[in-house]
Amino acid sequence: MTARLPSLSVSDPAPRHSLDRPPGGIPPERQAAYWKRNLRLLAALLLPWAAVSFGAGILFRDWLDQWTLPGSNFPLGFWFAQQGSILSFIALIFIYAWRMNRLDREFGVRED
Repeated sequence: MTARLPSLSVSDPAPRHSLDRPPGGIPPERQAAYWKRNLRLLAALLLPWAAVSFGAGILFRDWLDQWTLPGSNFPLGFWFAQQGSILSFIALIFIYAWRMNRLDREFGVRED
């Protein structure tokens, strides 16, 4: 017994979209506003990430080393270089996901 594949009908055209309305359903001016807000959010979140990872972990490490992490003998600059930048990056990922979900709902492109 052989399995039979469903036949594809040539007469069924692929769905077409209007030129002024892209497949996502958002007009071009709303798409531009969406991406502008998205890029502004990315820039706003990359600045603290750079400040923590590069600034606190490298540039200000010697100055931060005068303090220790409470409850341990780890210098604060060492902690930022090893753990703090990673933890702050994870926190920024969650903030980005939360803010992008709000932005997607606002522009009507929320994924289900």
